[in-house]
Amino acid sequence: MPKRILTGTVTSDANAQTVTVSVERRFKHPVLQKTIRKSKKYRAHDEKDACKVGDQVRIIECAPKSKTKRWEVLEA
Repeated sequence: MPKRILTGTVTSDANAQTVTVSVERRFKHPVLQKTIRKSKKYRAHDEKDACKVGDQVRIIECAPKSKTKRWEVLEA
């Protein structure tokens, strides 16, 4: 199964080697045909602690790194 790659914005870099990334998706409501924005937060492993709040990053699925981390920062 291929690994998913998502693009989002870093919302927190408070923890060591971990960033919180907010990923927004847009879709049309099936009945109202109005564009809806939904966002979800992912905890991602940042090996070099290079990402700062506000950065656009790409994250990729990986094997679990901890209780909450299942993603890695692919590129900042």
